[in-house]
Amino acid sequence: MNLQELLIKIKDELRLRNYSPRTIESYLGCLADYFKIVKIIKRDPDITVIKKYLLEKQDRGQSSQTVNLHLQAIKYFYREIMKSSAVVDIKFAKTASKLPIVLSRKEIEKMLDSLKNPKHKLLIALSYGAGLRVSEAINLKIKDLDLDELIIHIKGAKGDKDRISLFSEKLLSGLRKLVASMDANNYVFESNQGGKLTERTAQKVFESALQKASIKKEATFHSLRHSFATHLLENGVDVRYVQELLGHANIRTTQIYTKVTNPALRKIKSPLE
Repeated sequence: MNLQELLIKIKDELRLRNYSPRTIESYLGCLADYFKIVKIIKRDPDITVIKKYLLEKQDRGQSSQTVNLHLQAIKYFYREIMKSSAVVDIKFAKTASKLPIVLSRKEIEKMLDSLKNPKHKLLIALSYGAGLRVSEAINLKIKDLDLDELIIHIKGAKGDKDRISLFSEKLLSGLRKLVASMDANNYVFESNQGGKLTERTAQKVFESALQKASIKKEATFHSLRHSFATHLLENGVDVRYVQELLGHANIRTTQIYTKVTNPALRKIKSPLE
């Protein structure tokens, strides 16, 4: 079996197991890179070669997350494709514990005020107001909106999970106007050429608004989701409800936002005061 045939086999196996298109693409990219180093692919892994491969990635300054993704793909390959009984006994790299970048309510307001295109303004406002990932925003269809109940049914999100989120009544008029003459199966945020917006286009809309609002934070589209969670907690919403709205499987993932919005810490005054 040549390399191309092997990659096709891996792709088919990942699809059968219902891995997301993004995960499939990531695994295939990692394994194609790994196979260039290994050259002769055997049934059982060579732990020394794998460790050297991962260390070279660290030496080139690649993040722990990237190194761990390559290790995850390699483990999957030997376990599920090669059916090797030998375990790739390498621990995942320790990842840095970084706090999410959160935009203040005033910064969100400034961004929305800077957007003159009504569709772009709705894209940013709805993504913030419902805690949407960029992929969820661009894949949102009209039939997923319950305009009477102010509810969004987010389908096939990360991990292929569905969830329910909410949106503000302030957006109702704009949403009704946007989807008025469209079919239920249409995307809410269609491109000018038809079909859904690309993730990059949505990210550019966010970046443009950030620049126009003169916000210097290293924020990304995902910061809208971070801000949604943080502001809900600041409003006194129980962390378990925030977990449900975000679609987190583990509450520990949601609890990172309690570090950003800890009211006890905010009451402490600097000794310089």
